[in-house]
Amino acid sequence: MMERDRRDRGQGGKVASIQHNRDINSVFISDDHLGFSGCSAEYLLGFLEDVRCKNLYLVGDIIDFWSLRRKRFWPDSHSRVVRKILEMAQGGTRVVMVPGNHDETLRQYNGTFIGNVEISDRLVHETPDGRRLLVLHGDQFDSVVRCSPLLAMIGANLYDLLLKMNTLINAARRRMGKEYWSLASFLKHKVKNAVQYIDRYEEAVIRAARSEDVDGVICGHIHRAEIRRMGDITYMNCGDWVESCTALMEHHDGRIELLQWREEATCLKERYIPAGGECTGSEIAA
Repeated sequence: MMERDRRDRGQGGKVASIQHNRDINSVFISDDHLGFSGCSAEYLLGFLEDVRCKNLYLVGDIIDFWSLRRKRFWPDSHSRVVRKILEMAQGGTRVVMVPGNHDETLRQYNGTFIGNVEISDRLVHETPDGRRLLVLHGDQFDSVVRCSPLLAMIGANLYDLLLKMNTLINAARRRMGKEYWSLASFLKHKVKNAVQYIDRYEEAVIRAARSEDVDGVICGHIHRAEIRRMGDITYMNCGDWVESCTALMEHHDGRIELLQWREEATCLKERYIPAGGECTGSEIAA
């Protein structure tokens, strides 16, 4: 397995309060899964209302057409998220939709605009400090999605079941006065096959980034938020808005922060990687 450079990890602290109407350069979110009952649409709406940004990148699986085909589910909170995104696009924010496997029907519109929203299967984003980052959903590197769509659909159904179990577990934890705990995240970190799958995925994404001659890559798909230096490439995963409620935020000086959003904002990781320089920053355990 590719050797991972962890020398850039340090200690950080929790954000004490939400900085309302924070003004930043770019926001990257993925795997919202609007149309799926597990989508944390209220949290996502709260986050979008809290930020002003020059660029908003929607890095795949924003709308879950797979789930909508199985069961019609579209509450008002999901409509309000869509309206907020369109409002941002009309208000001067550059909004780019990068389709994933759950909203892959949008790939047929690659290179066009739907309203004020740009559709792009993959693109290169340049940071304020001159670094080039490849942005794509990442399902292209998932052998199950690419080679066996039926197996991928079965996996989606099993994930639905896992989330229902997670809901029951956390209802019991709330009654005992305990904080939220993610069964899916626990399994991803502890089950050997899941860990190996994530490792192979990350390595495939890194290889693609090297072939594009970029400094880093931003993706989604596996619902595991991360910022990590892997050799000469910075790997960044947006996470998801089903369980973790995470986003990547790029500041005007080029810093990229991994933010978790629930009742309050929590900075999980922060990086500033100058072009050709060493990676420095802070981390908080999720």
